[in-house]
Amino acid sequence: MSRILKSVAVALMLAAPAALILPPQSALAEAADPASAQVQGFYDALLASMKSGGTPKSRYEKLKPAVEKAFDLADMTATAVGPGWASMSDADKKALTDAFSRMTVANYAKNFDSYDGEKFTVEPGSVARGNEHFVKSSLKTSSETIAFNYRLHQLGSEWKITDVYLAGNISQMAQKRSDFAATLASGGPQALAKRINALSDQMLG
Repeated sequence: MSRILKSVAVALMLAAPAALILPPQSALAEAADPASAQVQGFYDALLASMKSGGTPKSRYEKLKPAVEKAFDLADMTATAVGPGWASMSDADKKALTDAFSRMTVANYAKNFDSYDGEKFTVEPGSVARGNEHFVKSSLKTSSETIAFNYRLHQLGSEWKITDVYLAGNISQMAQKRSDFAATLASGGPQALAKRINALSDQMLG
């Protein structure tokens, strides 16, 4: 479980500030809305993976369907890459999306590696802002409670996660864009895809 706390601490040090100020509880949408249900469903799968233990690779296979269901990985990749995404070839976009998707699953498989009584709590109503909804949640460990908030948009009939706010207000996508910028500038999309896949290989060890 210490890996979870460490990964959050590192993210807070590296992330570009991106404040997420949510309205008070009275502004929340009705309980049990589909955006909150999507986050809860992902947490259910993550908790089951933590309880099952096993190797990072075995947890990866268990979590992959849940991550693909809950997250809009193509949109997240485009956001993390930044303005250069629009001018990339379809082949480069696919390579980057595949690499980013693999890294996202690998990150959860590595950092959420065991169960020691942790509890995920999701607020039953989401905050609507235009076409997006925001879901507030927390992870309670034996020593502290960590806030995780989610940005979602509707894709077809489902609500999909497009950003995760660590400690409640630090944008993971802002962190990724900052982290990817130098590799993208020096080596282009092929170099970035190679780097992301190398990071996944390390996590899956």
